[in-house]
Amino acid sequence: MKGKWYERIPHPVTMLFGIIVLATLLSYLLPAGVFERTLVDGRERVVPGTFSYTESSPVSLLDMFVALAKGFDTASDIIWVVFASGIMFGVLQKSQMIENAVGTIVRKLGLKRRYLIVLVMTFVFGLLGVAVGYENNIAMVPIGAMLSIAIGGDLMLAAGMSVGAITVGFGLSPINPYTVGTGHKIAELPMFSGAPLRSLICFVGLLLLALYNVRYFRKINTDPSKGLGHGLDVTGFKLSRGLHEYDMTRNNWLVAFIFLVGMAVMLYGIFNFHWYLQEIAAIFVMIAIASGLAARLSATEISETTLKSIGVVAPGAFMVGFATTIKVILEMGQISDTIAFHLSEVLTTVPLYASAILMSLSQCVMNILIPSGSGQALATLPVMIPVGDLVGLTRQATILAFQIGDGVTNLMNPTLGGLIAMLSMCRVPFDRWLRYIAKFTGILLLASWIFLMIAVFISWQ
Repeated sequence: MKGKWYERIPHPVTMLFGIIVLATLLSYLLPAGVFERTLVDGRERVVPGTFSYTESSPVSLLDMFVALAKGFDTASDIIWVVFASGIMFGVLQKSQMIENAVGTIVRKLGLKRRYLIVLVMTFVFGLLGVAVGYENNIAMVPIGAMLSIAIGGDLMLAAGMSVGAITVGFGLSPINPYTVGTGHKIAELPMFSGAPLRSLICFVGLLLLALYNVRYFRKINTDPSKGLGHGLDVTGFKLSRGLHEYDMTRNNWLVAFIFLVGMAVMLYGIFNFHWYLQEIAAIFVMIAIASGLAARLSATEISETTLKSIGVVAPGAFMVGFATTIKVILEMGQISDTIAFHLSEVLTTVPLYASAILMSLSQCVMNILIPSGSGQALATLPVMIPVGDLVGLTRQATILAFQIGDGVTNLMNPTLGGLIAMLSMCRVPFDRWLRYIAKFTGILLLASWIFLMIAVFISWQ
C-alpha cells in the first residue's frame, strides 16, 4: 500500500463496480426516504418540507446485476451519441480533411507558438462549453487530440485542453440552462441574473486551466518520461507527413464546409427547437454520410470506417452505461432523498460562511449520486434554498454554491456519462485522467470558494 496515491487507483471498470457494490450496500444501511414531488413545466420538482421515511427497499444481489441492463437502457441516448460522433470523426479522418486542417494550422502558426496554441485552444474549447453545452461538444474532442499530437503534446494534454476546458466552461457558465437556469427558476430570480460575477469566475477557471495545461506541456517537453500519455493509442491522431507538406485541397474545403454547416444546423436546432441527444446524434450521422460522399469514398470504405470507428469508441460507450447503473441502484433503494435531506440538516448547525462552503460540498456529494445538472437542481435546490434563507444566505449565493459543487466536481465525476464519453473520444482512461486533473480540481474549488465567500460577504443579490 506504500507509494503515491495515484499508484493505488484501480482500473476504471473496477472502480465503478466498487461504487455499484457500495451503492447496493447503502440501500441496506440507510433508511429509505422520499420527498413529495410536483410537476413544474413538465418536470418533477421536490416539494420542500415534505421528506418522510418510507418502507425500506434494499437492492438484492440479483437486482444489482439487473440494474446493469437498466443503466445501459437509461444511458442509451448518450451511448448512441458516442457511437455517432465516433462514426463522424472516423469518416472525416478517412477523408483527410481533419489531418490536413490541423497540419495547415500548425504549419502557419509555427511550433514556436505551441504554448500559445495550448493557451488559446483551452479558451476556445472552454467557450464551446459555455455557449454550446456539454455532450453537444463530444465530436470536437478528437480535433483537440490531433492538434495536441501535432504540436508535440500527448493525449493527456489533449484531454486537459479539450475535455477539461469544456467541463470548466460548461460547469461555471453564467448562462448554463441546466444549473443556473433551473436554479433561478426554482429560486424565483431573474433568469441568468448575476452574470458578471459568474463570468469572472468562469474566466478565472479557464485561465487557471490554461496555465495548468501549459505547465504540463513544458514539463513533458523538458522530460518526456514525466508524461501521463505513455502507451495510449495515438493511431489516427498522428500527422502522417512533415508540416511543410500540409495544405487544404478543394475537396478538404468541401468536407469542412459540410461539417461546419452540420454543426450550425445542430446549434440552431438546440437553441430554437430544443434538440437534444437523439437529434444531435442524427446530425452527426448525416454529416458522416455527406462527408463520405463528398470525399468520394465508396460504400464499402464508409461501411468499413463505420465499424472500425465503433470499435474505437466502444469501451467509452460501455463505461457510460456502466456508470449510469449507480444512479439506477440509488433510485431502486430510494436513498438519494435521504442523503439530500440529512446533508441539508447539517447546514443549519454551522456559521454562515461555513454553511456556504458546506452547501457547496454537499452538492459535490450529490453530484456523484445525481450527475445530471438539472436533475440535481430539481432534487436538491427546493430543499437547499429554504435552508439558505434560514441561515442568512442570499438566493444568488445559494445558487452559486450549488453551481460550484456541481460544475467543478464534474471534472472527476466517474458517474458523469458525458465526461466518460469525451475521455473515450481522446482515448484517455479515467484512472489516468484522475492523476492529471485531481490537483487542478482542488485548485479550482479553492479559487471558486474565495468568490463564494466574497458573494456571502457582500450579500450578493
